[in-house]
Amino acid sequence: MLLYLPDEAATLAFAARLQTTLAPGCVVFLHGNLGAGKTTLVRGYLRAAGYLGTVKSPTYTLVEEYALSDRTVYHFDLYRLNDPEELEWMGIRDYFRPDSLCFLEWPEKGEGILPLPDLEIYLEPEDGGRSVRIVSAKGMRTAT
Repeated sequence: MLLYLPDEAATLAFAARLQTTLAPGCVVFLHGNLGAGKTTLVRGYLRAAGYLGTVKSPTYTLVEEYALSDRTVYHFDLYRLNDPEELEWMGIRDYFRPDSLCFLEWPEKGEGILPLPDLEIYLEPEDGGRSVRIVSAKGMRTAT
């Protein structure tokens, strides 16, 4: 699926639609250059899920945790990762649980360690907005 999102409001609205379809246990890879809108998308998802706190990029912390009523959302930014093995040292496998949803920016940095995604979202700046390409894996868990 390919979409064009003309502005931040459209990105947030798209993320709100995602919030109604992604079930706990999903792993979502977010692809795109710096400033492509990956964190904006996660912020929109969390706002639609009722999260009212601050949503920031985990660029320096590697992961931010957000507790929701029915799941925990983990937002990873692997941009500064030097070696995929660092993920093993931090206990990455413990985050991928049936009651969590994981968004991972720069997933190629964790190749060989990360599980296969349920959904991949590619964001690219285009004409003042952004294009979004969505690739879902067979058997993706969706909300009921």
